[in-house]
Amino acid sequence: MSSHREAPEISKDPVADSTDVYAFVSPDKPTTVTLIANYIPLQLPSGGPNFFEFGDDVLYQIHIDNDGDGRADISYQFRFHTTVRDPDTFLYNTGQITSLSSANWNRVQTYDVSVVSGGSFATLGSGLPCPPCNIGPRSTPNYAALAGAAINSLGGGITVFAGQRAEEFFVDLGSIFDLGDLRPFQEAHVISTPAAPGVNATNGLNVHSIAIQVPISAVTRPGKPVIGVWTSASRQRVTLWDADSGENVNAGPFRQVSRLGNPLFNEVIVPMGKKDLWNSLPPSDDKQFAGFVTQPELAALLPVLYPGAFKNLAAAVAAKTPRADLEAILLTGIPAGIVSKTFTTFTGSVLADMLRLNTSIPPAKSPNILGVLGGDLAGFPNGRRVIDDVVTIEIRAIAGVTLPLVDKSFTPDKVATEVTDFTTDPPAIGDPPLGTFPYLGTPYDGYDHPH
Repeated sequence: MSSHREAPEISKDPVADSTDVYAFVSPDKPTTVTLIANYIPLQLPSGGPNFFEFGDDVLYQIHIDNDGDGRADISYQFRFHTTVRDPDTFLYNTGQITSLSSANWNRVQTYDVSVVSGGSFATLGSGLPCPPCNIGPRSTPNYAALAGAAINSLGGGITVFAGQRAEEFFVDLGSIFDLGDLRPFQEAHVISTPAAPGVNATNGLNVHSIAIQVPISAVTRPGKPVIGVWTSASRQRVTLWDADSGENVNAGPFRQVSRLGNPLFNEVIVPMGKKDLWNSLPPSDDKQFAGFVTQPELAALLPVLYPGAFKNLAAAVAAKTPRADLEAILLTGIPAGIVSKTFTTFTGSVLADMLRLNTSIPPAKSPNILGVLGGDLAGFPNGRRVIDDVVTIEIRAIAGVTLPLVDKSFTPDKVATEVTDFTTDPPAIGDPPLGTFPYLGTPYDGYDHPH
């Protein structure tokens, strides 16, 4: 999860913890964009009997800025409702779940989806079904069909899905948080050990996904194909425990407790003492965090952790060279002429952490997991697709690979162009990402993937 457990307070509230957000022109419907927000990180598939679910007391939103001011012009809102059919059993299901209406499924979730735009509020769908979690071959024998039945068309070219999916984000978590170790290059680490293949720490885990597919014309302004996208989760200001009912009572206005735009931004860029603050603010307030982007801590750590491997980067850090390349990638979008004469994700001068997508760029016929760094202009940081290796892209960028785009005198260290946490393409993860909506693969079941 590119933003799992990234701040002290949200790490205690996984139901509201946004882990990943994706935005891309739909490869099978190129007149639409698909927006995906994942929540509830690091789900063990066998984690019953109370399997994972969205929070009924959380307001989940996917936001779109289409005028470059770092504030939401369009927000898709999702609210969930849980029903217990038989309170006298401890079981999630009392038999096989063969349909979304199965009486054997005891704890059912539905949701409402609405849109806020131009000061108006409209309900797009109510009582829409979520699929159950993928328990195992006996309880959920045809899970793909169950999930497929939970894909809902709302009219106007809008399609939605909310439910459990396979975690498709890949990263060597155990290694990268162990003093920034990258196994394929760890012989150069300050605590040297023989090089080894990367380990996909998220392999076999699930997430809960909210996905919506909408016409491009519904989210862009005429002549402005670039949009900014982020997701958020909010809770009501007051929560009281009612000892008589044994339930929480919530009151007051909603306040944002989690947000996510560019992957790893709060996790790796923002310092510990400001992470909770960042989670509470809109992107339009991100100017106060710009110094952590233009002088990133990780760029200073790499030469220390890998002595002699990042000499050119060390010199740039010592000279306090401002990282205008990172500011463009993460906070303003990339102006035309930087990558190519026509390519741009630029939204204006407002510094805001948003996932920027140029909707006029069609899906790639042969996608490259390194996105723009790999010559694929339809990939990250032009939006973000499910397959994009955002960890490698961002580490290489911080290590200096993108600095020559704005400073022709800088030569990246050779190792910076090779950095990855895998020796080859990432290992297979779950079912391959689907070629159609909602694109994330079938979630792992607890019987076959007990960890």
